Amino acid sequence: MRSEGVKAELISFAHEAGFAKVGVCRPDAVPEIAARLAAFVDAGFHGQMGWMAERMAWRGDPAALWPEARSVIMLAEPYTPDHDPLEVLEHGDRAAISVYAQNRDYHDIVKKRLKRVGRRLIDQVPGAEIKVFVDTAPVMEKPLAQAAGLGWQGKHTNLLGRDLGNWFFLGAIFTTVELPPDTPEEEHCGTCTACLDICPTDAFPAPYRLDARRCISYLTIEHKGPVDECLRARMGNRIYGCDDCLAVCPWNKFAVQARDLRYSARDDLRAPPLVELATLDDTGFRAKFAGSPIKRIGRDRFVRNVCYALGNSGDASSLATLSPLLDDPDAAVADAARWAILRIKEVSS
Repeated sequence: MRSEGVKAELISFAHEAGFAKVGVCRPDAVPEIAARLAAFVDAGFHGQMGWMAERMAWRGDPAALWPEARSVIMLAEPYTPDHDPLEVLEHGDRAAISVYAQNRDYHDIVKKRLKRVGRRLIDQVPGAEIKVFVDTAPVMEKPLAQAAGLGWQGKHTNLLGRDLGNWFFLGAIFTTVELPPDTPEEEHCGTCTACLDICPTDAFPAPYRLDARRCISYLTIEHKGPVDECLRARMGNRIYGCDDCLAVCPWNKFAVQARDLRYSARDDLRAPPLVELATLDDTGFRAKFAGSPIKRIGRDRFVRNVCYALGNSGDASSLATLSPLLDDPDAAVADAARWAILRIKEVSS
């Protein structure tokens, strides 16, 4: 079968498997990746994410990650919410959890689907080899996805598409098979700055540039230890991730609905009471978030975030919940509880 036919059949199978869009690019399709990554790290925008600096050679050059690869197949899987993710921000006593983390861990779901598509390619082309990646390897998925025609990196640095919106996960299949590449997508943000304007912590020093050290997604998930006090109040009730810049994107009017029910929000994670989450010990935390991406940050970082949110709620009734945490074995949790109590008292006085 000719490469065009292999590609067409593979795309058709990928759609049947659950992916909304598929595109192909060469491993060396984005030569500017290395310089962009270096500038990001040199500016210190990566914060505590040392792994970004440690594997820059691979991350900045997909061809170096697997020299035998001849094509990169990029796939988009939607997780579009069925509710307004900004609505919970109006309820300070409730926890705002990023849409993608309100049910099962997408890493497992997407990777299994990628392997199905990859096996199909191996069946089509004898001797073909593949490697699949979902967000955990040194792969710059967003620039590669733009090169493959799936969408473009918006001013919020996330990928969005004219026929996808921006609620989707990316998966990559590197292969030794030579497939016809797609036309790269161009930027279509125009003069819109909605995503920049809504950011609670001013994490965008300029359009298309993100300072992760100020991003609530980074602060609640990646950042270890106490969060800078000047940012705590701006975090509001967001305890895991932040969807503000995604939610306001006008291109979401073309968003594709999620097909996998495992992305639908669990009832107990849509807007759970903060006081209930603050009482979780390690065993309770692990039980509640088994199979969830939230589990990977651990109980201590999670409860630290909840304490900040309780402080921002201004709810004096939560003081009884916060007081025992003053003696928490984790220093960041104890510090967050002290801050929260002081903030509530200041607001109440």
